[in-house]
Amino acid sequence: MLANLKLRWFYLFSGLFILLNSLLIAKEFFWGIAIPVAIIIALMYLFWLDKLILFIVFVTPLAINIADSELGIGISLPSEPLMVGVMIIFILKTLFTNHYDRRILTHPVSIAIFFSLVWMLITSITSELPLVSFKSYAARLWFVIPFYFIGILLFKDVKNISRFKWLYMASLTIVIIYTTFHHSSFGFAEKQGHWVMKPFFNDHTAYGAILAFFVPVFVGFIFNRERSRTYRLYAALASVILLGALYLSFSRAAWVSVAGSVVVAVLVVYKIKFRWIFGSIIILISSFYIFKSDILYALEKNKQDSSANFIEHVQSIYNISSDASNLERINRWQSALRMFEERPVFGWGPGTYQFIYAPFQRSKERTIISTNAGDLGNAHSEYIGPLSEQGVFGTLSILWIGIAVIITGIRVYKKARNREVRLYSLVSVLALVTYFIHGFLNNFLDTDKASVPFWGFIAMVVALDIFHKDSEFVNTGSIHALKPSNTEISE
Repeated sequence: MLANLKLRWFYLFSGLFILLNSLLIAKEFFWGIAIPVAIIIALMYLFWLDKLILFIVFVTPLAINIADSELGIGISLPSEPLMVGVMIIFILKTLFTNHYDRRILTHPVSIAIFFSLVWMLITSITSELPLVSFKSYAARLWFVIPFYFIGILLFKDVKNISRFKWLYMASLTIVIIYTTFHHSSFGFAEKQGHWVMKPFFNDHTAYGAILAFFVPVFVGFIFNRERSRTYRLYAALASVILLGALYLSFSRAAWVSVAGSVVVAVLVVYKIKFRWIFGSIIILISSFYIFKSDILYALEKNKQDSSANFIEHVQSIYNISSDASNLERINRWQSALRMFEERPVFGWGPGTYQFIYAPFQRSKERTIISTNAGDLGNAHSEYIGPLSEQGVFGTLSILWIGIAVIITGIRVYKKARNREVRLYSLVSVLALVTYFIHGFLNNFLDTDKASVPFWGFIAMVVALDIFHKDSEFVNTGSIHALKPSNTEISE
């Protein structure tokens, strides 16, 4: 009888929805179909916050950015509004319960992130364009809070680490298929390869950065002997898809970042001693200064521009004499450094570079793609950009975060008792290494596409360090702590 009653209610509500939606469509209002989705999402906010975060992970690669370049205001739909809701619920809950795991708050990575957020707030107050800066600061909060501070709680269940990566990869595969088919209509030409991933990614550099980010993850999953053969075959397939898409992205910075992660992997896996690594770096730096003139002369002789030919495209990476992309990047860096010289402590304010840098360009450094409009990107560096926007402490904060998380990840890899925990730690660190290397040439942490995996992977490393490093059998139970109706989120 109870089952029949529930069935009747189901049919009643379904009929009412169909009737209501039919009336709305007749009135040319087509958003009524979204009502069930809105109800489901509202229920997820109330009862299944962990599933909502994983849902956001899935939709992020497919999200579309809506931006107003004049005001410097943009938002990615539907991912960022969902993140804002998660952030608000978490802040309110934490304020009311006044509890949060102190091990997370006092972790070295968390301390580095707190410093970064506090300094970003200070420089937003002193900003040349406060509206732009506070929007950038708000965006940083709705990236960091859901995917770092809540993410660590999510990753108490080690299964969620794998779910996070596979969900992002699942929707990224959809983008790859779309991009590849779109690109094929142009014969996989190099120039068209710069924009065929729109509207999901702004250009090939952002697209390539994310592809590079996930290459170490799924290549590493191939060697996960704790999982079934089918699982490893899927990981191999994902790796092939990523590498193929990476090749077709024509993103030289992404190729370099993957190569760098391979070097780091060799150093970590084969336990190369730090003193040898440090000594090699000193020798390389010393050699550059000793042979600086010869090196610069050789670079200036390179006239190879970007090309559809792989070898020629690789050669164009160090063309600083005629390649417009490389020269424009140098122009942006020089402008950022001049901005830093004028305001070395507080900078010009987070997010303001693209609106302010134009007068700092010099005519001899401008290229055919230079602009004064502030509509063609930022400083193209995750380190030089903050230097101009947040002063010296802005750059130090991102370096601090990078160093802290890499040290933590390598420590977990070396000391963890569970083999899968060691693997998760290693591939997470290598993925972050690709981004830190890529960060020398581009910066994307103001976008959801990069920030979701970036802060999520940092949370994974910290969660592995706090909750799983010392356990022979990792926690694979459900995480009730992420359900807003349960106060265990604060334990």
